[in-house]
Amino acid sequence: MIGLRDGEVASMTEVEVCHPSECADRLSSGLTDVGLVPVAAIASMEEYHIVSDFCIGTQGEVRTVLLVSNTALDEVKDIYLDFRSRSSVALCRILAKKFWLKEFTWHPTTEDFDITAMKHGEAAVMIGDRCFEFARHFKHRTDLGLEWKNFTGLPFVFACWVSAKPLDSHFATLFSKALGEGIVRRNEAVSLLKEGSVVTPGEVIDYLNNNIDFNLDDRKREAISLFISYIKELNLTT
Repeated sequence: MIGLRDGEVASMTEVEVCHPSECADRLSSGLTDVGLVPVAAIASMEEYHIVSDFCIGTQGEVRTVLLVSNTALDEVKDIYLDFRSRSSVALCRILAKKFWLKEFTWHPTTEDFDITAMKHGEAAVMIGDRCFEFARHFKHRTDLGLEWKNFTGLPFVFACWVSAKPLDSHFATLFSKALGEGIVRRNEAVSLLKEGSVVTPGEVIDYLNNNIDFNLDDRKREAISLFISYIKELNLTT
């Protein structure tokens, strides 16, 4: 956001902020031209173009995509799925089928879902800042980024910049440059914290430097292809 705000591309764009799943819906419906969308969402797009060499990824432990519960995983029967991110939900379902080799009853949630009210045998996918706020309330916290690494040996990409149609090459170059400039300045993201946030500036800086990996390299592109192949194999696009 800092790069897009301050870069040459700023005068050519209007930036809107929404949950990852909403970003995907807006892109597919034509309301936006470029979106930072969950990788799971592009699996169902007829045409898509990955924009830039940057993404939201991790080399292992990500800390903000968790399966949380007060019940050990072996005893979990029901899993509640966070509506905010399709990639995290798809990742959990793929790990269950392919890595944990377990069957669960899956439950979609809404914004009203009270994650702290889960009973014995229940778990939930939790993403984002909520992990900093609520994860400590649970005895069992499974990091899904780390589980994917243990399963495949690959990094994981949660979201990447995507357009539904080819972009003008000059714009695409300026857009990618702005993202790169923003990533170099990522420690300044503490200035975007809302007043009263449960996340401290130190936690943000540590997280952005040690848990999130922003470069979309060949290994991450391989991980995207594998992830999408599992989504299609397990019919998770609907």
